[in-house]
Amino acid sequence: MSDRAKEQTLAEIAPASYECRACGYVYEPMRGDNTRNVPPGTPFEDLAADWRCPVCSAKKSAFTNIGAKNAPSGFEENLNYGLGVNRLTPGQKNIVIFGALALAFLFFLSLYGLN
Repeated sequence: MSDRAKEQTLAEIAPASYECRACGYVYEPMRGDNTRNVPPGTPFEDLAADWRCPVCSAKKSAFTNIGAKNAPSGFEENLNYGLGVNRLTPGQKNIVIFGALALAFLFFLSLYGLN
């Protein structure tokens, strides 16, 4: 398996939120549900089949996937800008940054060879 397959970008890490079509309540996996004793970090898919909306008691089937709520508006569109750097994983960005710093340091040291 490649490193790219193991490591994910911020947009891929953010869990999807689900909105109740009846009342507009948004279930966020990172918050869980205090009223039904659902611990934080529980994905929507792992909720019990009899779980209901804490606001209007709608069934689980009344919820629709609205994507990652933590991602700012326009986040997905902006991934195409920045010469492709926005699509790099954190590990790949580290390689680019520290590689550029090492290269700049080598160029700096090569100036001593001009004398």
